Amino acid sequence: MTLHAPNIRPIIRQLDESAINRIAAGEVVERPASAVKELIENALDAGARRVSVDYAAGGKVLIRVSDDGCGMTPDDLPLAVARHATSKIDGSDLLNIRSFGFRGEALASLGSVGRLTITSRAEGHDGASLTVAGGKLSPVRPAAAVKGTVVELRDLFYATPARLKFLRTDRAEAQAIADVVRRLAMAEPQVGFTLSEVTEGEAPRVIFRADPLSGDFFAALHDRLAGVLGRDFVENALQIDVERDGMRLTGYAALPTYSRGSSVQQFVFVNGRPVLDRQLLGALRVAYYDFLSRDRHPAAVLNLICDPERVDVNVHPAKSEVRFREPEAARSLIITALRTALSHAGHRASSTVADATLSAMRPEPAAAPLAYPRVYQMERPSQQSLSRSFAYQAPEPISGFAEAPTARVEALAQANEAVDHPLGAARAQVHENYIIAQTATGMVIVDQHAAHERLVYERLKRQMAETGIKAQALLIPEIVELSPSDATRLLEAADDLARLGLTIEAFGGHAIAVRETPAILGNVSAVALLRDVLDELADLGQSQSLQAKMEAILSRMACHGSIRSGRQMRAEEMNALLREMEATPHSGQCNHGRPTYVELKLHDIERLFGRR
Repeated sequence: MTLHAPNIRPIIRQLDESAINRIAAGEVVERPASAVKELIENALDAGARRVSVDYAAGGKVLIRVSDDGCGMTPDDLPLAVARHATSKIDGSDLLNIRSFGFRGEALASLGSVGRLTITSRAEGHDGASLTVAGGKLSPVRPAAAVKGTVVELRDLFYATPARLKFLRTDRAEAQAIADVVRRLAMAEPQVGFTLSEVTEGEAPRVIFRADPLSGDFFAALHDRLAGVLGRDFVENALQIDVERDGMRLTGYAALPTYSRGSSVQQFVFVNGRPVLDRQLLGALRVAYYDFLSRDRHPAAVLNLICDPERVDVNVHPAKSEVRFREPEAARSLIITALRTALSHAGHRASSTVADATLSAMRPEPAAAPLAYPRVYQMERPSQQSLSRSFAYQAPEPISGFAEAPTARVEALAQANEAVDHPLGAARAQVHENYIIAQTATGMVIVDQHAAHERLVYERLKRQMAETGIKAQALLIPEIVELSPSDATRLLEAADDLARLGLTIEAFGGHAIAVRETPAILGNVSAVALLRDVLDELADLGQSQSLQAKMEAILSRMACHGSIRSGRQMRAEEMNALLREMEATPHSGQCNHGRPTYVELKLHDIERLFGRR
């Protein structure tokens, strides 16, 4: 099928202004949320401290954005809706851009595909109003208005009805609008935002509200993120504020144990502008790769601040993509800043782990809610009184038993001093895998295998960085038979594996001889170790750097040198494990991002039993 008749020369025509604007609108205004984004950014550029957004039918019928910014004069209005007319730049320097908008396309595009009305008043001037419908301009008229601007867009895409067919449901478009408002609210905590849905015959329904915040920037950002992303995020996030090579990274990044099933809580800004930049999001992922399994995603809100001349925001009409003059510097700053913050977090794990544990312990709600009245309880005795009481009440040894049955692993008097440590003193081991420790304010449950696996992994990484991993020679080399492809893959990585303390060589046919294994792992099964290394090489493919590959292999190897589930531990061993966790960065999560321990506060435990 041909688009024009054969052998007929096509004629070149100059498109009229209306057609040009409608084509431009297709690039700038993809959906109602795109219009909302452009209008809010105009309000922010005008110095607004409060921005109100109203919409109807997912923004298809009505979008109204009101602000208290500097406003416009009657003479400004016709220029505001002219294509490529802007107050943001003078055209002499397209790199030194310090505003959200600068292309001068948004209002002209909106007026070409919908019915646009702008009402505005600048200080010291009368209010005025201007309407543009389908690209046709009406005269400027006087209007009653307070300082600021109200932009009302009705019947979006009425002039290009084909575009309406590509819009999603009202609910989906409304959700996209809410996402835009929340994203911009995170970038500007000192500005107040209100989002409302308008339905005919009903009062507007407020969907989102964020009051303007003042004072310290990080305190304001903390409170704004709590309102937008929830308290759980800010309670489990680390403050980021790092400057290097003329670039500064600010924001909050969540602990690995507060990971998500998708990337929905990843927000990156460049000089306050929301962007969807693959390199920056990739750097965020790399910063966490050592702590999360491949199906989990970190949560973070980050703003990269740099000289506007070092980043090109004029890459795409929607301004959602950027290009850095020194992309490696930006990427390196994100990776280094986040890894440093995660390292300083020590053994800390997210509070949501404890919340989930408590929720699992609570009974299912009955048909009629049960009330647990506060009954009289004796005041909690001192620790010294408890020790004397326990000693007095201890049962005599029962005939036929060497000692009375007990779950306690050590006497209270021997371990009270360790209770003040962050992870407390080990009291018992249950199911040969979980250590129960008492802290000053509650209790801790530790997964011994997951915790020790992280400790061994961190030791291996430290050893590799400092002196290289020491290898131990096997008295008799272990021969492992593999498939041709597996043998080839391992031999290709032999030099890298040797740096990790694993020495292999070909042994005829498709067999591999294992000559040395990492000394830190002790006695390990060479067959199981090689299988795990092969699995990791297959998973990583060619997508990771050499350092990333080596650390991923170390992570798998660490599993073989860890305390296994099912091994009984003595009290001193358990306490030694707790002390090492406290001194080791990242020990709050295993190599796959799962928590290594759960901390339960005493008041939460007492609430479970109706004591509070």
